[in-house]
Amino acid sequence: MVSIGDIEAAATRIAGAVLRTPLVYSDALSRATGARILLKLENLQATGAFKERGAANRIALLTAEERARGVIAMSAGNHAQAVARHAQLAGIAATIVMPRFTPTTKVMRTRAWGARVVLHGETLAEAAAHAHELAAIESLAFVHPYNDPSVIAGQGTMALEIIADAPDTEMLVVPTGGGGFLSGCALAAQTKLPALEVLGVEVESYSGFAQALAGKPISVGGATIAEGIAVRDIGPLPLSILRDLGTEVLVVPEVAVEQAIAMLIEGGKLVTEGAGAAGLAAVLTFPERFAGKTVALPISGGNIDTRTLANTLLRNLLRDGRILKILMEIPDRPGVLADIAARIGNQGGNIIEVVHQRLFASPTVQAANLEIMIEARDAAHGKAITTGLEEVYTVKRM
Repeated sequence: MVSIGDIEAAATRIAGAVLRTPLVYSDALSRATGARILLKLENLQATGAFKERGAANRIALLTAEERARGVIAMSAGNHAQAVARHAQLAGIAATIVMPRFTPTTKVMRTRAWGARVVLHGETLAEAAAHAHELAAIESLAFVHPYNDPSVIAGQGTMALEIIADAPDTEMLVVPTGGGGFLSGCALAAQTKLPALEVLGVEVESYSGFAQALAGKPISVGGATIAEGIAVRDIGPLPLSILRDLGTEVLVVPEVAVEQAIAMLIEGGKLVTEGAGAAGLAAVLTFPERFAGKTVALPISGGNIDTRTLANTLLRNLLRDGRILKILMEIPDRPGVLADIAARIGNQGGNIIEVVHQRLFASPTVQAANLEIMIEARDAAHGKAITTGLEEVYTVKRM
């Protein structure tokens, strides 16, 4: 098992190799949620995620023989880069097994830290199996991303920093994949600040811990923007720790994670990946649980694909009514488009995109279909724009 002594020793051991990240108060998010929100900026770590804490501690504890042979890890993301970086800093050879579908940018970042990258398998499970095979064949020390006492102790150092910086913190909400991060933080809080309630958070498609802690069979899978916590096989050691501590894990819908990413950018001025926004997603999903409380949220990682980020922000603008898409059937005669554009402009709307279809979509040759995407200030402004158009035209919101 893991003790508070292990976590405190890890904090001393990794000092200087891992950034002691700032804990900042967010006025905008506090006003938006009704809680006092503190953000722990783990996205500022050198590899962009908290995973460095556990990797640094595990590698620092290697024996001389293990160092000579080298380490191996399996990951498609943050753990890969963390192990590669700290192996390089320690002068140790590192092999990282990644699934073949891993984005090229993540592969290149991992190689940039000096690791040998092996692409194998179509799934994380297949990559993990191959990593264990290579570990046995080449006598490499396996650095597990979450089911390892020294990794758990390293991850728990984040909670020690929060407790030291803000001892009045009442709740800590930790993104939960394999469970190493949550179990380490829960252990640290239990001893150092027992009044601090530590909660985990998972997305609906990967809620393995919530299911296991409720005594249900684990069934996970599907697409999620929070791929950093999309873990099929949860850690037996973290599960045992969380059961002993009675830690609760909340489950949030996918849309709440997308909304949280957008809020962190607009309100917190922070770029985060889906897993890093999961804590805020929990506050948005269960507002009554956090109202009036001082809540610490780890921004556990900031490694999000730019295209995914752009699409997430646009989807959120659509949900908020700041972008609206309308379909109109209009008479096919000169001046109609100019009239529509003028009506939108007079209401203060900004036309982003227009699709004018004469030949295929309209039921009559005397009419045309018009699709318009418009930028508005908010939902009420969007409603005013469509109401103005409806005075003359048939308008359908899409």
